[in-house]
Amino acid sequence: MIIKAQPLTADAFAPYGDVLEATGKPDKIINNGFCGRYHDRAQLDFGLGGRAGISVFKAEPRALPYKLELLERHPDGCQAFIPMSLDAYLVTVAEDDNGTPVNIRAFIAGAGQGINYHRNTWHGVLTPLAAPGLFAVVDRIGETPNLEEHLLKTPYMVEK
Repeated sequence: MIIKAQPLTADAFAPYGDVLEATGKPDKIINNGFCGRYHDRAQLDFGLGGRAGISVFKAEPRALPYKLELLERHPDGCQAFIPMSLDAYLVTVAEDDNGTPVNIRAFIAGAGQGINYHRNTWHGVLTPLAAPGLFAVVDRIGETPNLEEHLLKTPYMVEK
């Protein structure tokens, strides 16, 4: 099966999470007028017994077309990816049907766009499209397992 990746927009991504970007007019001007603050842009949820943690991920770059074989979700908390370079990356998401990912969609996140997957959202693994593949990741730190993986019976090819 083939999935066509679309540009990442806040409206299209809303069922799965938040797009983190500095577009439009800032919510506040701070730092003596030298900085625009785009305030409270993600719905952070770390569940009972969890706390926010910041990690740094370095992933190998991939290319399109991309063979999508594995989706995952985090039942106890959200997960935000904030690129540490201005390179595009692939974002894949799916709806849930009784524990099975369905209706898979793909987006190309552009320069300056981060994402926050809402709690329990099926998504693909970190897929940078260029080196260095460096991301700050804000997610749940806690004692309970917070990862569920689903290997697709039939892989999908994601194209631009």
